[in-house]
Amino acid sequence: RSKLVSKGNNPDILAMSATPIPRSLMIALYGDMKISLLKEKPANRLPIKTQIMSKSKKEQIYDSLHNILSKNQKIYWVCPLVEDSEESELISLETRYQELQNHFMPEEIAILHGKMKEKEKEQIMADFSNPDGQAKFLLATTVIEVGVDVSDATVMVIENAENFGLAQLHQLRGRVGRSELESFCILLYDYKLSKNGRKRLEITKNSNDGFFIAEEDLKMRGFGELVGLRQ
Repeated sequence: RSKLVSKGNNPDILAMSATPIPRSLMIALYGDMKISLLKEKPANRLPIKTQIMSKSKKEQIYDSLHNILSKNQKIYWVCPLVEDSEESELISLETRYQELQNHFMPEEIAILHGKMKEKEKEQIMADFSNPDGQAKFLLATTVIEVGVDVSDATVMVIENAENFGLAQLHQLRGRVGRSELESFCILLYDYKLSKNGRKRLEITKNSNDGFFIAEEDLKMRGFGELVGLRQ
């Protein structure tokens, strides 16, 4: 972006964001940038239905996901870690994959994370994006947060959702609801749910408006330095 700006003499800039982070939002609200809000959804898009569920209800979720797969629709399941860690109780792709294999056909489950080689990631995404591809269930880290558009993916399950920030939850949820099909986002939380964690989940559940979510994020986290680099 800075390279593009340097090509001109004080050029006009249009910066786009699904959920501006607090510092960017504050700069906009103070008038250093003008705000244009795009509140309309593309034609035929339905609001994403968001639910907050305890991880104790996984069996119930699995039953619902079988129903989704029977409609030839696809599913994302996001985990915060690639591998198990002694330092963290968060769920890893490794652990969740072992359990999912007991409920779904292993050949239909694809795994995607940032430690993979670029060609391997591209191949997995191409298979998942293909309506006739073998992968129906994408088990991934947050590498799918942006730039992923699969129209027949209608369910996003976010594991340990209470540990993600508001902007990240909103961006991840935005991977579904990209066609006229009804879509769902399930925010799975652990038993140890902090007050702020609960609040982030409630805000995400109650709104699909990225700018509103950014404003709530600003209230919760503050805006860092307006003049300076600290977020």
